[in-house]
Amino acid sequence: MKITILTLFPEMFDGFLTNSIIKRAIGKKVVEVNIVNIRDYTKDKYGRVDTPPVGGGAGLIMKCQPIVDAIRANSSASTKKILLSPRGKQFTQEIAVNFAKNEEILLLCGHYEGVDERVNNYVDEMISIGDYVLTGGEIGAMAIADAVIRLQDGAITDISLDEESFNDNLLEYPQYTEPKEFEGQKVPDILYTGNHTAIEIFRRKESLKITRKYRPDLYAKHELTKQDKKLVQELDQNDDNPKWLEDALAKGKKFTK
Repeated sequence: MKITILTLFPEMFDGFLTNSIIKRAIGKKVVEVNIVNIRDYTKDKYGRVDTPPVGGGAGLIMKCQPIVDAIRANSSASTKKILLSPRGKQFTQEIAVNFAKNEEILLLCGHYEGVDERVNNYVDEMISIGDYVLTGGEIGAMAIADAVIRLQDGAITDISLDEESFNDNLLEYPQYTEPKEFEGQKVPDILYTGNHTAIEIFRRKESLKITRKYRPDLYAKHELTKQDKKLVQELDQNDDNPKWLEDALAKGKKFTK
């Protein structure tokens, strides 16, 4: 996959591209990321890429010409062209999955007070990462690029993707490390049984519990399976030690689903 980011401040991406999963994905040629300086495309004799708004107003507006020329020079007919804009749909994991299916995407970072309205005619979609004000679209572009890159084959392990938050509209189950007990707080005994089926069900129940508590909006979208309904019933009845868990914890007793 190829990701092109158009920005006035390419140096902001130095750390993003040289650390962690992103660096490894680029090194393994899972993804190609090109950072393009919009300033390189201006035809203004003074090198300007922005100007006060026509009709007056605060701040500066990014000009059409350098942006449009940068888009044309760094995209093709098949490129998905995205403008970071407060006007856009709010970015979600579902959108990330859809973007990840493209061979090539282009992310256009606005800055200052925004971009000339006519630029909207040269992009396919507008996306926002949230209802708050940032200095520019660079942070949003990093967030989108990160979410899309980690979905590419080979960027991270498949099992990590399967168990992440927001898959199936559920938050991820709790994770623990050693020691078994820390300041009176214990790792659940079920996680030490080696009974993978029971652990899977326990984690599913915890995922349902956490999502319902912290993100009821996501929980409302989740379609409960037959097993989910049984687990939710246990939660509603405050049944912390159901029969399946007793069986799993009982020494020498084989767990059956």
